[in-house]
Amino acid sequence: MDLLLTLLIVQALMGAFDTIYHHELTVALPAHASARNELKVHALRSIIYGVIFAGLAWFVFGGWWIAALWALVLIEVVLTLIDFLIEDHTRMLPQSERVLHTLLAIGGGAAFTVLALQTPAWWPMPSDLAPADYGWKSWFLTIAACGVTLSGLRDALAARALSHVREGAPLDVGAAHLKFLIAGGTGFIGAALTRRLIAGGHEVTLVARTPLRAAMQFGGALRCVKAAAALSPAERFDVVVNLAGAPVVGAPWTRARKRVLLDSRLAPTADLLHFAGRAQVRPRVWIQASATGYYGQTATNIDENTQATVTDFASELCHRWEARAQTCGALGIRYVALRFGLVMGRTGGSLPPLLLGLKLGAGSVIGSGRQFVSWIHIEDALGILAHAVRDAKLAGPVNAVAPESVSYEEFIGVAGAIVHRPVWLRIPEQLLRRLLGEMAIMLVEGPCVLPGKLRTLHHDFRFRTLHSALVDLV
Repeated sequence: MDLLLTLLIVQALMGAFDTIYHHELTVALPAHASARNELKVHALRSIIYGVIFAGLAWFVFGGWWIAALWALVLIEVVLTLIDFLIEDHTRMLPQSERVLHTLLAIGGGAAFTVLALQTPAWWPMPSDLAPADYGWKSWFLTIAACGVTLSGLRDALAARALSHVREGAPLDVGAAHLKFLIAGGTGFIGAALTRRLIAGGHEVTLVARTPLRAAMQFGGALRCVKAAAALSPAERFDVVVNLAGAPVVGAPWTRARKRVLLDSRLAPTADLLHFAGRAQVRPRVWIQASATGYYGQTATNIDENTQATVTDFASELCHRWEARAQTCGALGIRYVALRFGLVMGRTGGSLPPLLLGLKLGAGSVIGSGRQFVSWIHIEDALGILAHAVRDAKLAGPVNAVAPESVSYEEFIGVAGAIVHRPVWLRIPEQLLRRLLGEMAIMLVEGPCVLPGKLRTLHHDFRFRTLHSALVDLV
């Protein structure tokens, strides 16, 4: 029994790493519509593992109960095989994920083999769940059971959200057929944009680190290249959209992490600029992603005319990114820098985990709660992108935020009211600063940013208030 529990603990640790590193951080499965069926299978497998972990941690399965346990094991084996088939048809796994899946299969086989050896001792016993206590291993597996069950609920909710994702009407980009060159087209905003452009009959070329994986994500409906440098100067594109960049909120901002964040933005931008400079026919417009962090984290009532200086790493990142990209203006290309606020959608960004926490009864105010949240619904974010393509009057920096900016306490309060859950926790600012270091400013501070240019141009927002946006997304 001791060996069985040890094998289950190893299985739990490998599974947790696979879920967090691969499914959430590397691939971001909950953000991909093509992953809906995979997420459903993951949800079922996770709940089964939760039952197995907790059951074997505290009980001896006597008589017919061991038969019930084996029924769960066999269901899990079948789901694993189905999972393999779905993955092969919908996405290209990173090498590290393939290796880990192999190790998980071996570990699961070893655990089930030991369980088979234990079964003859349990089968003659009375059909009962006899209490057992294996010390720290029981408690570790209990924690693992809670974690894997929560992961299953997360995947189930993500699959449900993906089933409600609407394709949406084709974006009005001012022409029936345009050629787009997009970097960062597999991320949250980029994937939504790419799908809408394909649905509208536009021609899309993605610049992606793994072209085959990107092509599989969109069912082969576009062309993918590893670098714009691979494109011929004779290639003609109407629009360049640069959304490339590793997520800013995540791991603490160590020196190495800062370098990753900078390089993941500056290198793709340089690649796109190099192509634009040698293209025989240059693009008409360059849409550049940026963020409200450009203004720093403490300013209020900011529009595009506000003079901003570098105050922290987040603002430095935006300043350097925009400075590199805006040199496309010297090539005669109209340049638009979209300074996005918090982009909210069902399948990506910060909203799904926030709503999951609320639904599980863990709604919390971060820090003082007085920091501002300048937000934008994903539909409006795409609408602003389309506006930037079709409207020659729109140039330079554009604050891509909704007209209503709220404090974080108001934000979480509105969200809690919509999902009918209380917001009763408060996470101290100092605790976050100790745990996350410099990156904590992204959570405990926030500027109040206004869409000045979009107001002047009478841009039509679909979701002008936070309440209307959250009601649509919940």
